[in-house]
Amino acid sequence: MPRVPFRGRRSVRSEAAVDEETRAHVAGAASAAAAEVAPPPSVDPDPTGAAFFDVDNTMMMGASLFWFARGLAARKYFSSRDMAGFVWQQLKFRIGGNEGSADDMHTIRENALAFVAGRPVAEIVQASEEIYDELMADRIWAGTRALAQQHLDAGQRVWLVTATPVELASIIAHRLGLTGALGTVAEVVDGKYTGRLVGELMHGPAKAEAVLALAEREGLELARCTAYSDSANDLPMLSLTGDAVAVNPDTELRAVARARGWTIRDFRTGRKAARIGVPTVAAAALTGGVVGGAIALRRRDKLPW
Repeated sequence: MPRVPFRGRRSVRSEAAVDEETRAHVAGAASAAAAEVAPPPSVDPDPTGAAFFDVDNTMMMGASLFWFARGLAARKYFSSRDMAGFVWQQLKFRIGGNEGSADDMHTIRENALAFVAGRPVAEIVQASEEIYDELMADRIWAGTRALAQQHLDAGQRVWLVTATPVELASIIAHRLGLTGALGTVAEVVDGKYTGRLVGELMHGPAKAEAVLALAEREGLELARCTAYSDSANDLPMLSLTGDAVAVNPDTELRAVARARGWTIRDFRTGRKAARIGVPTVAAAALTGGVVGGAIALRRRDKLPW
């Protein structure tokens, strides 16, 4: 399948940009390979059409990684003080608009899953199932869930595409009756996590790479597919498919959607937006590794786990 170029990609790129693109490509390929692929529905199957849904603020209120980290903190994977300090740092980071240095981002990437290093995959999967039931199930947007069901009823397969670890992403997909998920892939050796990522976090360009790899693997026609997201960070993925829908969009995505004639669906109310605002902003960097920041904070302050 021919690759679809991202809008605005420059012909001359820095070495750092090339490295980032390579990591995104590796992450996308790994995520597509890890995704469970169910057969098309038996009712009027449409094997070449599909839908791809972002999770945070699109399928779920707030950030899935925030609730995942909160659940793990309750299980003593790291301290609540670590998490609170990191959340405060990230609030300043996001509100202040400081993107941080390349070294900072490298540290976050390298430490993103360090908290599970040495843990059996089965242990984290079990914890993920419990955390979903405890903290996430009631935060699914009914409107977005209905949109996904429309695709299933039309015989199309539906995947989540998220920075959340693929194990948790798959649990969310299964609980919702969807086909599967494309998520961040962690390196596993002998059934245990090493704490390293495979390629890159499933974010921005990596999401587009994952969708491209899955489409090639499954014979999907991207022109017949639909992508859903709340964030302008997902423009690479949204620009790949024949149809794109902005769900609960941020300001930048709303403007792009209007300019391009994309459908806009907003299921929020003022009260709900206020209620989920803080965990959403604080957890935005969780897509860059909540525990990476927590670990860095712990090392600086020498806090016990």
